[in-house]
Amino acid sequence: MPLEFILFAITLTGVAVFHRHTLPVALGGLAAVTAYKLAFTGFATGAGAAGLLAHFAREWVVLANLLGLLLAFALLSRHFEKTQVPAVLPRFLPHDWKGCFALLAIVFVLSSFLDNIAAALIGGAMARTLFRGRVHVGYLAAIVAASNAGGSGSVVGDTTTTMMWIEGVNPLDVFGAYMAAVVALVICGVPAARQQQRYSPILKHERKDIRIDWPRVGIVFFILATAVATNVTANVEFPDDVGRFPWIGVSVVIAVLLSAPLRRPDWEVLPESLKGSMFLLSLVMAATMMPVERLPAASWQTAMGLGFVSAVFDNIPLTALALRQGGYDWGFLAYAVGFGGSMIWFGSSAGVALSSVYPEAKSVGQWLRHGWHVPLAYAIGFLVLLLVAGWHPNAPHKKGQPGIDTPMLALPAASSPVATR
Repeated sequence: MPLEFILFAITLTGVAVFHRHTLPVALGGLAAVTAYKLAFTGFATGAGAAGLLAHFAREWVVLANLLGLLLAFALLSRHFEKTQVPAVLPRFLPHDWKGCFALLAIVFVLSSFLDNIAAALIGGAMARTLFRGRVHVGYLAAIVAASNAGGSGSVVGDTTTTMMWIEGVNPLDVFGAYMAAVVALVICGVPAARQQQRYSPILKHERKDIRIDWPRVGIVFFILATAVATNVTANVEFPDDVGRFPWIGVSVVIAVLLSAPLRRPDWEVLPESLKGSMFLLSLVMAATMMPVERLPAASWQTAMGLGFVSAVFDNIPLTALALRQGGYDWGFLAYAVGFGGSMIWFGSSAGVALSSVYPEAKSVGQWLRHGWHVPLAYAIGFLVLLLVAGWHPNAPHKKGQPGIDTPMLALPAASSPVATR
């Protein structure tokens, strides 16, 4: 096994064990991997400092997009909380565990057309109000799972499905992921809703003095509409430029700044959000340096395994490798790499974003202990999709051509032939 994988595994173990010091551990792991590659193996883009600079130049767009989205959506979630919209939800939601489940369903629907980071943070903002600030870790895991499940069947709901769309995959092929995603939502949502109801029951009555802040509602809508419009426009109209400029991240930051004169954002949340962002970016950058050349042969077993792998390994390069290789049923792959990251709090950007708001979620042990229903839901959802729809692999994608020619995916050719993480 290449030493890079061992260093990356040690980093992930350190994150799990020292969950109160995740940023130093992640930065230390990135430094160790970088130093090793500088001294011994070099990068896909060349050896030494020049290779490192070239590698960063090819990755900075993905990193900048993530940073912009995480920071902007952290501010957006505070805007949404202050709209007072969450406070009126008791008027419409059931007053028992079914109301807790309904909130997860709302997150699922939101994520079908919003970025999963935004959907998870909006869900967290609603939960903070509905449960008086006391949200169970198992329910936080379910919010992340609902956001990732909701985006798995939509080509505008998740970065990985958008990648498939850009590469010419039919949106209807991705849409099949919803069969598994809906099942997974029920399997993990019901026990999570019961956990939450026992821990801190949902509000039964709305406050009488509620006045919805409609300008803030407009700001939330404006920021979300900007993100969706930029995602669709940049990827469809200017596909060659997407890999060279962080359109989405920059656009949402500009939207936040433009709306600031109308309502002041809670700038105070940025330091903590920045820590969470740097943690995720460190793991993503380290993952891009792993010597992965190809995946095992395409099959439903491989696709299912990729879901577990995506809990600890960035799903963007995994998706790109699958697109290059071809032969997958894209609905299965979309569900696997989308929902799979929910199994651990740092397995998806939605989990990292939500944990910056709820620090108690930054414990792999607590996440697995109380969020046991997430991996169970993943497996059952996948098997239901397999039994009902069957495995129908597409022909090798763009045979004879690289599947995606973006910087993130320039992977070394002289290393481990199988991605096991």
